[in-house]
Amino acid sequence: MSTSVPTKAPAQVLRPDRKKSRLGYNVLALITAAFMAFPVYWLIVSSLRPNHEIRSYDQTLWPSSLTFDNFARAVKQDNFATAIQSSLIVSVTAVVGGMIIATLAALAIGRFRFFGRKALMMIMILVQMLPPTAMLIPIYLQLNALGGIDEYWGLIVVYLVSTLPFATIMIRGFVINIPVELEESAMVDGCTRMGAFRRVIFPLLAPGLAAASIFALVNAWNEYLFAYILINDNSKYTLNVWLMTFTTERGTDYGALMAASTLISIPVVIFFMIIQGKMATGLTSGAVKG
Repeated sequence: MSTSVPTKAPAQVLRPDRKKSRLGYNVLALITAAFMAFPVYWLIVSSLRPNHEIRSYDQTLWPSSLTFDNFARAVKQDNFATAIQSSLIVSVTAVVGGMIIATLAALAIGRFRFFGRKALMMIMILVQMLPPTAMLIPIYLQLNALGGIDEYWGLIVVYLVSTLPFATIMIRGFVINIPVELEESAMVDGCTRMGAFRRVIFPLLAPGLAAASIFALVNAWNEYLFAYILINDNSKYTLNVWLMTFTTERGTDYGALMAASTLISIPVVIFFMIIQGKMATGLTSGAVKG
């Protein structure tokens, strides 16, 4: 009696045209990445150049001499510590408050059927299409009537409301993709509705919350226009408005300005690196065993 020996399936070989296509896409991706990374590279390099080299017409990709005096002058600039404090208070409060409200709104829109639900979604999409400058004067007048000018809470409300529609729409996309049966199974096993949300729904929403929080933080941390208009007190300037202090009647200290801009970008990069891991683990956590 003869037995047949299973043979290994031949490895899939890409055709030459597919190899060329993949190579072309890779080259295009590298060129695009280089164009996107060059401004960041130039910012960092300029922060390490002496001022006379920054003002020179003969620019090179790498400075002839490195100096950290620009960072020293940036740190010693007036109101540096208070600007960090203001940005942290406004950004963290806006992000945390926005994520809480956006999650509750996304759950309501994604889980329940009520009158005006589609109209509400359409309104949030239309609000995102409005330029911020179109709403600047009405927002200023309303906050001025409420006493929110030169107050942290006025700027926090503006940042929170500006990111709320996008965050709600994004988190809702994750909510509708989570089967209702997962929540019902947890409640059958003895969990309350809040317990089911904490143990099952919330871990599966982690990627959406991470992406929305990154968007909210970048929007609040890098925003300049509303912070410049709504905050007039020098001791409450956020970091982006504080950068104006490097421009005086005698000119602009470009070296210190580039160094300060580099320091300002570090917290956002660190936050993104932390949240990026949460986005990957949140895709599988909370799943049921089959």
